[in-house]
Amino acid sequence: MAKNKIKNGIDFEDSKYYINRELSWMQFNERVLSEAEDLSNPLFERLKFLAISASNLDEFFMVRVASLKDMINADYKKLDIAGMTAKEQLTAVLDNVHKFVDKQYEIYNNKLLPALLAKGIMICDANGLSAKDSDYVDRYFDEYVYPVLTPMAVDSSRPFPLIRNKTLNIAALLKKKEGKDDVDFATVQVPDVLPRVIEIPGNGKGNDVRKVVFLEQVIQKNVSKLFLNYEVLTSAPYRVGRNADLSIDEDEAEDLLKEIEKQIKKRQWGQAIRLEVAKGIDQKLLKLIVEELKVEDNEIYNIDGPLDLTFLMKMYKLEGFDDLKEHRYKEPQLVPEFAGDDNIFEVISRGDVLMHHPYETFENVVRFVENAAVDPDVLAIKQTLYRVSGNSPIIAALAKAADNGKQVTVLVELKARFDEENNIVWAKMLEKAGCHVIYGLVGLKTHCKITLVVRREEDGIKRYVHLATGNYNDSTAKQYTDVGLFTCAPAFGEDATAVFNMLSGYSEPLGWNKLSLAPLWLKDRIFDLIKREEEHALAGEPARIIAKMNSICHKEVIAALYKASSAGVKIDLIVRGICCLRTGIPGVSDNITVRSIVGNFLEHSRIFYFENGGTPEFYASSADWMPRNLERRVEILFPVENDRLRKKLWHILDMELRDTEKAHIMNEKGVYVKQDTRLEESERINSQKLFGDEAARNVKVMNSANSRTFIPEMKV
Repeated sequence: MAKNKIKNGIDFEDSKYYINRELSWMQFNERVLSEAEDLSNPLFERLKFLAISASNLDEFFMVRVASLKDMINADYKKLDIAGMTAKEQLTAVLDNVHKFVDKQYEIYNNKLLPALLAKGIMICDANGLSAKDSDYVDRYFDEYVYPVLTPMAVDSSRPFPLIRNKTLNIAALLKKKEGKDDVDFATVQVPDVLPRVIEIPGNGKGNDVRKVVFLEQVIQKNVSKLFLNYEVLTSAPYRVGRNADLSIDEDEAEDLLKEIEKQIKKRQWGQAIRLEVAKGIDQKLLKLIVEELKVEDNEIYNIDGPLDLTFLMKMYKLEGFDDLKEHRYKEPQLVPEFAGDDNIFEVISRGDVLMHHPYETFENVVRFVENAAVDPDVLAIKQTLYRVSGNSPIIAALAKAADNGKQVTVLVELKARFDEENNIVWAKMLEKAGCHVIYGLVGLKTHCKITLVVRREEDGIKRYVHLATGNYNDSTAKQYTDVGLFTCAPAFGEDATAVFNMLSGYSEPLGWNKLSLAPLWLKDRIFDLIKREEEHALAGEPARIIAKMNSICHKEVIAALYKASSAGVKIDLIVRGICCLRTGIPGVSDNITVRSIVGNFLEHSRIFYFENGGTPEFYASSADWMPRNLERRVEILFPVENDRLRKKLWHILDMELRDTEKAHIMNEKGVYVKQDTRLEESERINSQKLFGDEAARNVKVMNSANSRTFIPEMKV
C-alpha cells in the first residue's frame, strides 16, 4: 500500500505517530494490575487480577521478550512501527518491567496482605511460627513433602541440572560438616504436584484467623534434612523464565505433527531470559546461578515477596470466602430464542440468532454439535478448532458423529501457541474415531471459528452455520466476552462450504457471498470499508467507525484510520490490549478515541460498525487488526444483517462507549486514564455488569410475557 499523505504534507506512516507494540502491551498489563488496587472490586477478585498480571508477564517474556532477544542475536536491523530497533525495544521493555514488578509487590505487600488479614487470612513466615504451628509444618514436610523431593548436588561428576521453565526452585550453598572447607552448590525443585499454599489447622474453637504458609518456605525451613552430612550455609528460592517460542520450518518438516511434538519438548529448555530471586539472596549463591544460566544484570529480578504470584489463583479457590468474590453477574443465562425448544435446527430456521457470551450461555453451541451428532438427518459436520477445553464436550460429540457414520471434517490448528500439546491429543483421538482431520495449513494459522452442519430436510439439503469471534472452548466461554451467530441463510451456507473446501484442498472460490477471509481478501475489505467512510465524510454525509477488538498494530490500517480521521470521520476504538495508534494528534487523529475495558471478563469479541452515509453496516470477526491476523492467518469477517440482531450489536458497542467504571481512556500523551469515579452512583455504568443484569432480566421477561427476547432500541 502506498504511503498515505494529504495536501498539508502529513505523512500518516511517520513512526512518530505510532506506539511501540511491546510498550503498549505493558500498558495493558498495567491496566490489569490497576484492578488489583481498585477497592470497588471484592478482595479475592483483586487477588485474581494480580495473579493474571503475573501470568500475562510470564507469557510476554516467553514469547515477545524472547523474540526481541532472537532478533538481537540475529543482528536484525529492521525498525518497528515506532521506529525502534530490537535492542532499543528490549532495553525499554526491561526497564518498564522492573518498575512493573516493583509495583506488583508494593500492591501485594502493602495493600492485599493487610486486607487479607482484616478478613481473617494470615500469610505466615514459616520461620516465625508458634511452637505448635511450627511442629505441624515440620510434620507436614516429613510426611508429604520430603518423599517427593529430589535434591540435586553440583560437583565435578554432577553438572548443573537443567532448570525447567517457570518452575520454582530452591538453591543452597553447602559445606561438609567434617573435612574440607569447600563450598558446594545444590538445588531442589519445589514440586508442583503439591499445594503451594498450605493451610495450618486452627487452634481450637473461636479462632477466626486462617493461617497459611508457602510450600517453598516449608522446604527451606527443613532443607537441612535433605543434606544430612552437610551444613546448609544459605538457601533461597529462584525461578527461571525461558524462551518458549517454537521455531518450526514447516516447508522442511516432513510431518508437521511430529515436528511440533519434538519442538514442544524443547520449550522447557530454551534460552534463559529472566531470573527471579528472593530479595536479600546471598551474593555468592546468586553469582553461581547467574553464571550457569548466563543471564544479564537487567534480566535479574530481586523479588520482595513470594516468587510467582500466579499462586494467588489458588488462594482465590480457597473455600469459605464466597463473600469476597464477584457473583452479581457471573452466571450465564439462557438464550431466549432457544429456551423451551428441543430442536435447535427449527429455532435457527425461524431466523438468525446472535449470542453474547458469557452473559448468554455457550451451551447452545455445544448442543448444536451434540444434536447434529445424533440427528439421523444430519449428513456432515465440518468445524475448525483452535483452542478447546481439557474435557471438551464438542470433541466428544464430533467423535460420536463419526461413529454414527456421518462425514466429519475437523481442522485442528496444531500451531495454537501453548495449546499445541493439547490439540495434538485431540487430533489423534478424532482420527481414531474416524474423523477427517486437517492439521492446519503450511505457513498459516487457522484462527477462524466456523462450524457447518449439512442436513437433509423435506425440501432438500439445508446448511446450518455457526460463526464466532471466540474459540470452541466451553471453559473459557464462561470468562471471555464473545459473540456468535447461528444462521441457515443459503448465502452463508455456500460460503461456509467454500471455506472448508479451501481448507481441505486446493479449491479457491472465485468470489464470496457474505464472508471475507484472510489472508487473501479480508485486509482489502477493511481498507475499502474505511475508505468508504472517508469518502462519505468528504461528501458531507454521515461517517463514523466504531471498532471493538483485542489489539490494533497494523501500520497500514492505522494509517488509513488517520487519513479517515483527517477527513472528518468520527472513529471510536474499543481495544482491550495492544494499541499502536495515538489519539489527539492535530490534523491526524483529532477525531479518534481509544478506550480499553478491563473487567471480570476478558474482552475478546471483535465487532465493527460503519455508518455508511446513514445506512449502517455491522460486522463481527475472528481477526484483530494486526499483521499476523490479516496476513498470516485464516480469519473470517462476517456481516450481521438482521435488524433485531444489529440492534443487539449496537447496544453492546454503545454501552461500552458509555462505560464509566471499567473503561480506561487513552489521552493525547498515549497514557490511559480511568474514567472519573466521582460520578453519582446513578450515573455510573459498568458495561459488563449491565450486560449480565440484562441477560438475566431478558429471561425473566421471556418467562413472564412469553416474549422471545428484549432488544434495546438502536440510537445512532
